[in-house]
Amino acid sequence: MTTITATAAAADGRRQLPWWIATLYFAEGLPYMAVMTISVIMYKCLGINNTELAFYTSWLYLPWVIKPFWSPFVDIIRTKRWWIVTMQGVIAAGFALIAFTIPAGAFFQTTLAVFWLVAFASATHDIAADGFYMLALTEHDQSMYVGVRSLFYRISMVVGQGGLVVLAAWINEDYDTLTGGWIAIFAILSAFFLGVAFLHGFMLPRPAADSAREPKSGQQVLREFCDTFVEFFRKPGVLVALAFMLLYRLPEALMVKMIPPFLLDTAEAGGIGLNADQVGLVYGTVGVIGLMAGGIIGGIVAGLGGLKKWLHPMAWSMSLTCLTFVYLAWAQPQALWQVYTCVFVEQFGYGFGFTAYMLYLIYFSIGRYKTAHYSICTGFMALGMMLPGLAAGWLVDTLGYLDFFILTIICCVTTIGVCYLVKVSPEFGKK
Repeated sequence: MTTITATAAAADGRRQLPWWIATLYFAEGLPYMAVMTISVIMYKCLGINNTELAFYTSWLYLPWVIKPFWSPFVDIIRTKRWWIVTMQGVIAAGFALIAFTIPAGAFFQTTLAVFWLVAFASATHDIAADGFYMLALTEHDQSMYVGVRSLFYRISMVVGQGGLVVLAAWINEDYDTLTGGWIAIFAILSAFFLGVAFLHGFMLPRPAADSAREPKSGQQVLREFCDTFVEFFRKPGVLVALAFMLLYRLPEALMVKMIPPFLLDTAEAGGIGLNADQVGLVYGTVGVIGLMAGGIIGGIVAGLGGLKKWLHPMAWSMSLTCLTFVYLAWAQPQALWQVYTCVFVEQFGYGFGFTAYMLYLIYFSIGRYKTAHYSICTGFMALGMMLPGLAAGWLVDTLGYLDFFILTIICCVTTIGVCYLVKVSPEFGKK
């Protein structure tokens, strides 16, 4: 009887897998899009200058930078399931506060503070969601549903940097307001996360591996925590690996905060002069399609030839596609198809080149503490995005958009250069 019950429960759990993976990873992607992309577009539309915009929004990467320092405690203190539901509730409250404080006099300072709270909750949610995925599924099912997981994370990108931005712009235009659309979309986000927290609270699976955890003393936790970092920094070639993690994405780290302001700024200011809804459309359609296509093709070719074979071509792809924004800043085309084409090419090149970066993080994390070491690697990845972003707005205001994008091309030397330093097994990545 027990065997039959267990089998039935497993079958029932298996039938529920697709929906909870979909909702969980859609919910994982949306806060990141809101914090990293929607905030930039909103602040630009509300008159914040490039220097302040880039500097302060780049600090929002910090929770993802320091995520490895508190990820062990997420596992120790409560279940992954509890953290998921709780953080979704916190995110819902954070979005409600943002909607409430946008009309305030000191809206920039107050909304930034709440965005940081949302970023912290989102980073914690990432830790719990990724851990829950591994605990709730067998290794076979983890591989089987990784496509579902990735698909719904990508859909959240379309909704976040595309649909919600377009909706905000339409509301602002229809009702002749600067803030009404932004208030509306953050209210929608708050309601969504309140609903998804309620849904997951009742309907997420309760895997035994998530609740049956062996209690550990404070001394054991501290020892394991220290051992994780000590072993990471004792890995052969760690300094070269850190240089790769911090510098491979340097051009992108400079550009990412300045692309929306560039597209929104007038031709007199050196920009393209698009409306917020046009920016949302271009990045929510061809931008995401290019990113996904580049990532898919990158994964296929890496699987055929291995990371070592494709590392340099992917680095060149990540670098050369930056030229599209040099062209846009130089020509300032009025035809939308040219902007769409350049965004597609740049995002495709980034998606293709980013494959090598993520594969290298996996490669360097191999070992006894591979999960914790991968988390440390992603912390350095976030740091590599945060530090250049702090200065990006000041560089644009000092140099102008054209010279700034030329500077990003010069910085591609670092992307190419670090690839000559790292050592990778010829067989890694091959299927």
